[in-house]
Amino acid sequence: MRTSARPRPARSGRGALIALLTGAGLVLTPMTAQASGGPAAPVAAPVASVAAPTAATQVAVDTALAQQGKPYVWAGAGPDSFDCSGLTQFAYAAAGISLPHSSRMQSTLGTPVARADLQPGDLVFFYSPVSHVGIYIGNGQMVHAPTSGSVVSVVDVDLMGGFNSARRLA
Repeated sequence: MRTSARPRPARSGRGALIALLTGAGLVLTPMTAQASGGPAAPVAAPVASVAAPTAATQVAVDTALAQQGKPYVWAGAGPDSFDCSGLTQFAYAAAGISLPHSSRMQSTLGTPVARADLQPGDLVFFYSPVSHVGIYIGNGQMVHAPTSGSVVSVVDVDLMGGFNSARRLA
């Protein structure tokens, strides 16, 4: 039995892929039925805005949050679809900060930050070796592009499991 809290895709009765996210801090609202004719499923309500500590991180956070609901696509770097490092690259590019399209490479940039000292705009990295990244938005949450079959969304950092490190870019 898999006990990871990491979001996992699951197949619906009609074969469509949906992402299942559970845990504290998520606000669930009804979603309209899919084009496949499947039943409505709950989704997390989009987060509208967050106050970040610097102008650059504010732009990055706002840009990332504006992508909520866009599909995850491997190697996607926007503007219509994203993978995890493509989302962070896209968001920070809007703030004038260039990042490589690799979570592992991004994890070597900026200044290390202790988990207890996270601020909105910090990059948060997961697993060893690093293979996932999101942007911390405060209150224990991050915005990220989770996995194939899912969309850019906000999730509690603790739900991810496998926290590795965090970095501050601006």
